[in-house]
Amino acid sequence: MRLGPLNLASNLFLSPLAGYTNLPMRLTVRELGGLGFATTDLVNARSLIERSTGALRLVASAPGDRPWAIQLFGAVPEEMRDAAVICQELGADAVDINMGCPVKKVVKIGGGSAMMTELEKTAALVRGMIAAVKIPVTAKMRLGWDDQNLTAPDLARVLEDAGVAAVFVHGRTRAQGFAGRVNLAGIRSVVEAVKSIPVIGNGDVTTPEAAHHMLAETGCAGVSIGRGAFYDPWIFRRTDHLLQTGELLPEPDFPERIRVLRIHFERYLEFYGEEHGARLFRRVAPWYARRFGPAKPFKQTILTITSRSDFERCVADYTAWRARFCDEHGELLPKFQPDPMIASFMRAANDPLLERESIPVPKGPVENW
Repeated sequence: MRLGPLNLASNLFLSPLAGYTNLPMRLTVRELGGLGFATTDLVNARSLIERSTGALRLVASAPGDRPWAIQLFGAVPEEMRDAAVICQELGADAVDINMGCPVKKVVKIGGGSAMMTELEKTAALVRGMIAAVKIPVTAKMRLGWDDQNLTAPDLARVLEDAGVAAVFVHGRTRAQGFAGRVNLAGIRSVVEAVKSIPVIGNGDVTTPEAAHHMLAETGCAGVSIGRGAFYDPWIFRRTDHLLQTGELLPEPDFPERIRVLRIHFERYLEFYGEEHGARLFRRVAPWYARRFGPAKPFKQTILTITSRSDFERCVADYTAWRARFCDEHGELLPKFQPDPMIASFMRAANDPLLERESIPVPKGPVENW
């Protein structure tokens, strides 16, 4: 598909997820194949203008990280405009505006989901950004503030008139947070509201089948995957193959999962330094373990690592321990594998519950996030 002047290899996107879609993650997922476009963590426009160390780390990229966008949040038109110019100077292929984040610290300054409540003000801010840069400007939104204010279709029309190259729509309201099921009809209403720009759907895509279902039910031009990519880094390759051929590739085996886990870990150490990188990786490794089969010792030990040697010892000890649950070929014995009937039923129902259990999201009322 195309995004403004960009010709993408697939219609699959990596969604920004604060604290996780860093350069190590993006490079690792890209190497596995199938990903068409990736976006950085959201970054405060003012912090980027001030060149804060944290902001510059959030937008760090590398030659293998292409094509890519930087996602900005903020509500001051001049700051968003100037930050967009910096994104262009940093080599980003696009600038994405966060209009969907429900977290209080973002909303209280007028950014994130708050931008969906004042359409004309938001459109004026966007026009200023578009006029300042030559790269495409896109927007990520939710369906609205709450069920009584489903403004996404109207906002999408306004943004299209302002000149955005695409809109990304998470199929929930701000009030929902991450609760309940994604509203595919709501995404479809945004698709039907615009004239020509692509609408990319997002929300609860944790399997290739769920991505296929979203495309079929909404008519969206592409699918953006966030939490699902952390549960299954191979999801882009497997989804792209399914969309191209109708064939569902098998899930990766244990040696492949360990190979990619190790690559991902090494990138953390290279990017953050050994001790800090190892500590940060503690919250990533358990996602891989969800498909290891019996994995309690691994989950317990990985949360204590502070070095490369700790990591390697954890993997070696766990691999030896896990062997007792496998046959002579290293495959998990049937009684230790997920029930195929349950998995098949959940896929057919597009039920993300099983997969989402492993992906942490904020809890409690959204006003407290």
